[in-house]
Amino acid sequence: MKRIAMWSGPRNLSTAMMYSFAARGDCAVWDEPFYAAYLQATGLAHPMHAEIMAASEQDAARVAHDLAHSDADGQPVFFQKHMCQHMISGMPRDWMAGVTHAFLIRHPSRVLASFSAKYAAVGLDDIGFVQQAELFDQVAQSTGAAPVVIDSADIRAAPDAMLQALCAALGIAFTDRMLTWQPGPKPFDGVWAPVWYGAVHRSSGFAGREGPLPELEAGYARIRDAALPHYERLAQYRLTTPLLTSTDKD
Repeated sequence: MKRIAMWSGPRNLSTAMMYSFAARGDCAVWDEPFYAAYLQATGLAHPMHAEIMAASEQDAARVAHDLAHSDADGQPVFFQKHMCQHMISGMPRDWMAGVTHAFLIRHPSRVLASFSAKYAAVGLDDIGFVQQAELFDQVAQSTGAAPVVIDSADIRAAPDAMLQALCAALGIAFTDRMLTWQPGPKPFDGVWAPVWYGAVHRSSGFAGREGPLPELEAGYARIRDAALPHYERLAQYRLTTPLLTSTDKD
């Protein structure tokens, strides 16, 4: 079985990527396995906190065991959608040695504009850029090579070509079934989906190119400036394709 851990921050095409992999037909998915354990450890009052705690495993050690040992319903591919900010100090990481890692990045201005609309008390730790860079370095050190990095802007600009490149880098076959899915909620959505997944529930595939970077108020701009070096460092490793224009690659 090919176990794939995709590491992202919030508001970063991660749910669409989960839908894409689920649409393959040979892939089980798990939506944010450590979310309840993260809320248990931090005490953060995220939307639908009570529902998340009731519906999801709060014991991080049990989550880690299942990530490493689940039979994924007998499917040959097991896609795990992870939020980097969930991997706070004390979260188990030994399971990470048994999976193939990919890092999904997005410009912090876009992340902050989207996330702050749902959760106004956002700080640098909430958007995962520092943790994503740390996890990237951990994987690179343990494997001796930079792991796969893919930018959400590139996927939206050329989904067919970028998903082909991603599958090749992950060592799995590409199928064009990954390009579309049925609109609406999915049985594998986290219980938090009603708050966060409205746009992707209305979708049947990847949206087109995004417009100019959004303007941010001063407080969010300071968070963006702190996150930007981490984004830019990982962006140096991102997959690309000749089908992307020079503008897309900026």
